[in-house]
Amino acid sequence: MKALKFFGIGALALSLVNCAPSAKQLKEAVEKDPSIVFVAIEKDPEQFIEVVNKAAQNAQRKAQEKAVAEEGKKRDEEFANPLKPVVEEGRVIFGPKDAKITIIEYSDFECPYCAKGHATVDEVMKAYPKDVRVVYKHLPLDFHPLAMPAARYFEAIAMQDHAKAEKFYNIVFENQGDLRSKKEGALKDAAKKVGADMKKLEKDLSSEAITKRIDADMEEARKFNFSGTPGFLINGVSLRGAYPFAEFKDIIERHLKGGK
Repeated sequence: MKALKFFGIGALALSLVNCAPSAKQLKEAVEKDPSIVFVAIEKDPEQFIEVVNKAAQNAQRKAQEKAVAEEGKKRDEEFANPLKPVVEEGRVIFGPKDAKITIIEYSDFECPYCAKGHATVDEVMKAYPKDVRVVYKHLPLDFHPLAMPAARYFEAIAMQDHAKAEKFYNIVFENQGDLRSKKEGALKDAAKKVGADMKKLEKDLSSEAITKRIDADMEEARKFNFSGTPGFLINGVSLRGAYPFAEFKDIIERHLKGGK
């Protein structure tokens, strides 16, 4: 009953000709004289805040439900027509090369959300040691000054040894704060820790082959509409952001069951 007080003054006049004023009539009355609302708010501000908060919560819930429904529809479409990334020969692969599930990780070594994504990927690989392999691809963002150098270090180390490149990947993400404090020194320290040949590394950092690989990764990410990081393709089904393990698991399990 208190909520009706918000429109009580205008509704009283309208009720002389209409027992139940329509929403349109109430809207016209408020537009004609906004003070109606102001008077109601002043009379019971707590009730007004309660009503507004409830309306905002309902709107947020409906928006979330719509987003979930749209995401589910898009996911079904990608299961039916998966995106097709290129996994070229000589690429560093984490996990068994013949795994049933391939996760393409489009990432940025300096991005804090990518560090969360890395932790989740690690959890996924531990949960599915025989079924999942991961291919790390580069999407260094312009506003992360060390993202591109880190990508080049990763690929230069990979030219020496894939296992060392994987260790470098883990060290950098697990100690991401060092990039802020030590800058490129953190990359050099990580390279030394994994046992990279530093002289060869310095030479290979400017390799045209590395430039082409990183450019190709970025172009592929754009083709699949990945604009931020991290982004993942799980056998061609996309996850855009640092989603928790449960989201990866849902897609992986569906793939393992034949996409049903």
